[in-house]
Amino acid sequence: MRRRLVDRATTMAIVCAVLLVNGCEAQVRGAPPVDGDSPHAAVVTQEPPTSALPEAAPTQPAASFDGLDARTRQATADAASSGADIEAVVLDRATGQVVSNGIDTPFPIASVVKLFIADDLLLQESQGATKLSAAERQALDTMLRSSDDGAAQTFWDRSGGDAIIDRVVARYGLTGTTAPDNGHWDVTQSTASDLVRYYAKLLDGTGGLPAEQANVIMDDLAHSTPTGTDGYPQRFGIPDGLYAEPVAVKQGWFCCWNGAAQLHVSTGVIGPDRRYVMAISSLDPSDAEAARATVTQAVKTMFPGGKI
Repeated sequence: MRRRLVDRATTMAIVCAVLLVNGCEAQVRGAPPVDGDSPHAAVVTQEPPTSALPEAAPTQPAASFDGLDARTRQATADAASSGADIEAVVLDRATGQVVSNGIDTPFPIASVVKLFIADDLLLQESQGATKLSAAERQALDTMLRSSDDGAAQTFWDRSGGDAIIDRVVARYGLTGTTAPDNGHWDVTQSTASDLVRYYAKLLDGTGGLPAEQANVIMDDLAHSTPTGTDGYPQRFGIPDGLYAEPVAVKQGWFCCWNGAAQLHVSTGVIGPDRRYVMAISSLDPSDAEAARATVTQAVKTMFPGGKI
């Protein structure tokens, strides 16, 4: 993910995190965690998506979410006490149950937009509109696994920049996602609900990306590296917080939004059966290390013991 200074005059409410409905064989396990009134957590029940990729059996019980709404409220309050604003959403794909802290405000998704860039490019290839060389496919893998900015910029320019976001929005029916107003891919705006919708439709094929290409994305997320190509630690949030689970993640970060706060976004799929998806974002005025610890601690509060 890109670590860059972003100054905008427009004041925005940021801090969204979304957890998405991935479907990948999670092969990365979280590392031991780093240790760090609020909106009421909302529990929303919806029909689970029918996925073209393997997913959790729909008969599994929802007991794992017992008490999660209260823990989510606690995590939100704890983060606020240290000056951080977070947004969190968790989905149980087997039951359709969703728990969130009730915030669904557009926020810059930083390098999480690399999912959209990859999705659009892989669809073009599946339709025969473009052909990726072996080197380009490797660059795409590095973009997703290690958040390589150079690859993202190359593919962004190649596929039309803002038009990528417009196409993804149209295919996935996203209502709160907009292309950046300055042409910089990392300030693409989205919401927690849109990111969840994106992952759900990616997995069930209704977003238009064939299963073979969707699995390319999922496999790369399962092999997320401990640091990005820029050297920044990218195991904050879900990987360090859910250290006892296999996870597949796409992370985002930069400093500083509106000239002040550290932005961190952690999204991914959790569990060996791909049953759970989660997204969490944080806008934090502290330094980068403390901000990473805060978002990780929020995940630990929601899921004591590092496991769902």
